[in-house]
Amino acid sequence: MTVPDAIINNVSLTYTPPDWPGGFWWHWVFFTVVLIGFMLTMVIIAIYIERRGMGRMQSRLGPNRTGPFGVFQMIADVIKILLKENIVPDKADKIVHWLAPIIAFVPVALIFAVIPFQPGAMLADLNIGILFIVAVSSLTTLGVFMAGWGSSNKYSLLGAMRNVAAVVSYEIPLALSIVGTLLVAGTMSLNGIVTVQDIPFILLQPLGFLIFFIAGCAEINRSPFDLMEADSEIVAGFHTEYSGMKFAMFYLVEYAEAIAISAIVACLFLAGWRGPFLPGWLWFILKTLVVFFGMVWVRTTFPRVRIDQLMALAWKFLLPLSLINLFITAIQVLAWDDAINWIAVVINIVVMVVLILIWSKFFKLGWGRLEV
Repeated sequence: MTVPDAIINNVSLTYTPPDWPGGFWWHWVFFTVVLIGFMLTMVIIAIYIERRGMGRMQSRLGPNRTGPFGVFQMIADVIKILLKENIVPDKADKIVHWLAPIIAFVPVALIFAVIPFQPGAMLADLNIGILFIVAVSSLTTLGVFMAGWGSSNKYSLLGAMRNVAAVVSYEIPLALSIVGTLLVAGTMSLNGIVTVQDIPFILLQPLGFLIFFIAGCAEINRSPFDLMEADSEIVAGFHTEYSGMKFAMFYLVEYAEAIAISAIVACLFLAGWRGPFLPGWLWFILKTLVVFFGMVWVRTTFPRVRIDQLMALAWKFLLPLSLINLFITAIQVLAWDDAINWIAVVINIVVMVVLILIWSKFFKLGWGRLEV
C-alpha cells in the first residue's frame, strides 16, 4: 500500500522508499541494525521506567545508586548476569534446554520487522503485516514450553503449561479485537493502518483496544497475569533452572514482548507515527512508551489472579465481548459506506461502557475473591 501525498495533522508526509538507503541489501542491513538497536535500547528504557515508576507508586525511590538517578543500574545488572555461571541440571535435556531461549527470542525480534517507525520506514512493508505478527508471535510459546520441558523440573513444567494455556485462551479474543480494526482500516498492512487513522482507532474501537491490551498482557506474562512466574507458588516458573546468559535471554524476551505489544497498540489504535510538530519516529516512540507505562501502572495496581480466574476472564468475558464488538463494527462499516465518522466514536464508547457493566454482573465477589 502506498502512502498518499497529503498533509496529516499539519505534518507533511515524507514517504521512505522501500529500497532506501540504496538497494535491497543496504535496506536490509540498515534496518536490521536499527531494529536490533531499537529493541535493546527500548528494553533498557522500559526496565528503568518500570523500576523507577513502580518505586514512586509504592512510596520508595527505586534504583538510585548507580549513575545519576540510577540510569546505569540496568548496565550493572547486565554485567552481573553475564558473569554468572551457566548451570544445567544433570537430568535436563541439554539440547532442548540450550535451544529454548533462542527459539523464544527470534519470533519477538521478527515482530519489529513489519512495524513502521515513520511513513515507509520499516524493514518490510507486508500487505499482511498484522497477520504476520499474529502468526510469528505465538512461536515464542514454543520456546517457553521447551524451557519447562527440558529443565526436568516439575515447577518449570507447570509454569510452561500455564503459559501455553494462557496463549491458547487469549489468542482468540486478541485476534478478534484486531479484526475489528482491520474492518475499519480496510488493510492488513501496519503502515496502511496508521495512514488511514484520521480518527485514532482507540476512539473508533475503544472496546477492541481494551480487549487487545488485556489479552496482550496475559499472553506476554505481564501482571496481574504472571502466573507462569508466580514465585509464591512455583518458585520462578519455566526459567527456574536457567542462569547466566540463557536467563538473560528470557529476561530480554519478556521486556521485548512488552515493547512489541506497546508498539502494536501504538500502530493499531494510537495512529502510530502520526502527530503534529514532532518527527514521526518520535511520536511513535512516545506512544509506545505511554502504552508501556500503562502496563506498569496495571502491575502496581492489581493483585495476581488465580489460574481459574485467568481462564474465566478469557472465555467468559473477553471472548463474548470481542464477538459483539466485531458484529457491531461490521454493521457500522456497512452503514457508513464513505467513512466512519465521529458519530461512531460516541456510539462505540457508550456501547463499551454498557457491555462492560452488563457483563460484569455475571461475576460476583465473594469472601474477598472472584468466583466464576
